[in-house]
Amino acid sequence: MTFAPDPAFSTGSVAVTEWPLCHVRLQDDGRFPWIILIPRIDGAVELEDLSADQQSLLMEETVRAGRIVRRVAERLGRPIDKLNVGAIGNVTAQLHVHVLGRRRDDPLWPDPVWGRGPALPYSSVAMVEAMDEIAAG
Repeated sequence: MTFAPDPAFSTGSVAVTEWPLCHVRLQDDGRFPWIILIPRIDGAVELEDLSADQQSLLMEETVRAGRIVRRVAERLGRPIDKLNVGAIGNVTAQLHVHVLGRRRDDPLWPDPVWGRGPALPYSSVAMVEAMDEIAAG
């Protein structure tokens, strides 16, 4: 079987790169620097569906994504106060991890961001800058 991200991801995010374990996407919501990691493991829905080595690699890639989210936020002139990391999957069952930056003055602080308000798409320039940062990351 060949890996493919759930089609639902294409409606709100863009593919950026491939890491050793994960397909990496940028959520197109300029309110928050936001990376989505999707392990390229067919049928994975829960963390327990990964081998121990894959779980360790996912943790490494999650930390890597967090560093990149911080850099993207800095580049946009909006340093973050807190990283949020979640593997919820209530809407899209395919295992994926959200890594996003939050600011105390963001429009939803301190509430969760999932499903809250319309996304504010990146400008084309900001999108390219964020994607470049992730690809270099």
